[in-house]
Amino acid sequence: MKSVFYGRHYVDKKDIKLVSKALTKNLITTGEYVKKFEKSLKNYLKSKYILSCSSGTAAIHLALMAINLKRNDVIVMPAINFIASYNLSSYMGAKIYLADVDAVTGQMTPKTLIECIKKNNIKKIKAFITMYLGGYPENIVEFYKLKKKFNCFLIEDACHALGAKYKHKNKFFSVGSCQHSDISTFSLHPVKTITTGEGGVVSTNNLSLYKKIKYLRSHGIIRDKFFYWKYQINQIGFNYRISDINCALGLSQLKKITKFIDYRKKIFNFYKKEFKEHSKVIKVPTYDNNIKPSYHLSIISINFKKCKTTKDKFLKFFEKNKIFFQYHYIPIYKFKVFNSKKTKYQNSEKYYKNTLSLPIYYNLNFEIQKKIIKKIKTFLRLN
Repeated sequence: MKSVFYGRHYVDKKDIKLVSKALTKNLITTGEYVKKFEKSLKNYLKSKYILSCSSGTAAIHLALMAINLKRNDVIVMPAINFIASYNLSSYMGAKIYLADVDAVTGQMTPKTLIECIKKNNIKKIKAFITMYLGGYPENIVEFYKLKKKFNCFLIEDACHALGAKYKHKNKFFSVGSCQHSDISTFSLHPVKTITTGEGGVVSTNNLSLYKKIKYLRSHGIIRDKFFYWKYQINQIGFNYRISDINCALGLSQLKKITKFIDYRKKIFNFYKKEFKEHSKVIKVPTYDNNIKPSYHLSIISINFKKCKTTKDKFLKFFEKNKIFFQYHYIPIYKFKVFNSKKTKYQNSEKYYKNTLSLPIYYNLNFEIQKKIIKKIKTFLRLN
C-alpha cells in the first residue's frame, strides 16, 4: 500500500486547463482570475466583500490589523488551536488569554470563553477568535451575542470550514457570510476543502474593514484615482497578494466544492458506522442538524489506557505501515513560546491525550479506508 496521509489535494484536468490558460495571459500576478475567484466566492458565501491573499495565516494577520489590534489589547482564543493566531497576536504585542475547550469537540464554547474572562478578571476585550476545528461550526450565534455583550470584535478562524453552514431561525447560512461575525478567514492550503496551492481568504460585510484589508494586502498602498503609479501610504502593510495562477486553480476547484464535501461526508460516516459497536473505546463526535460541516477532518477519540497502549505507540505502528495520522492540535500552552504555565486546561489536556485525525480527502479509496479501519481494530484488539 502506498503512503496514506490524513489529507491531500485533488486536481483534475479542468483545474490544469484553467491554470494553463491563466499562464498565457499578459498579467499572471493579481489580475482577472483573482477578481473572478473573489466574485465567485462572494456569491457562494453570500457576503458583501471578499479578498484573497497568500495564506490562511496572512488572512488572520490582515483581520487583526484591520481591527487595529495594538500592544496590550486583550484577545481571547481557544487553547486547542493552530499556532498562527497566537503567533500573530503575540507579534503585535497583544495580551493573549487561552480559553479551555469542550473535551469532546476540542472547540472553545461560550461557557469556556466566559470562564476564561471571569477567571482572569478581564474588563475589556478587543476581540476573540473562534475556531471551527475540523470544519464543524458550533455556537456561532451564541458567540455573536457575547461579542455584542462585550462590545468587541469577533473574528472567525474558519480555515477548516469553507463550505460549512449553520442554521439560525430555520435558515442555513454559510460560514463566511459574516451574518454573525465581523470577519471570517479561510485557508486554501492543499489539504483544505478546495485549494489554490497556497492561499487564504478574508470575508466581511463591513466596508471600512474591507478597505483596510485591501490596502494592507498590498503594502498599504492607496492609489491615486487618476494616476495609477501615484500613491499614498497611511498604514504599513505587507505583500500578502495572491497570483492569477493560484486563483485560476481556486476558481476551478470552487465549482467542485459540493462534490468534495459530499465525498468527505461519506468517508466520515463510514468511520462512524464501523466504530459504532466499539463506542466504549473509540468515540466519533456527533453533531446536531443545525450544522452542515465541511468535514475537513475526521477526528476520533481513543481510550488508549483501556486498550493498554499509548497514543505514541499507536502512531508509530501506523507510520511503519505508511499510514500517517495527525494531531489537531498540540495545545498552545505546551509550546515554549507560551509564557504562562500557571493555568490548567483540563478539557484541552483530555482532548489532546486521546484524539487524532484519520485520513479524509476526496480521492481516498474506500478499499484503503477499510484497510485502515481493520488495522485500527486489530491494533486495539477489538476484533
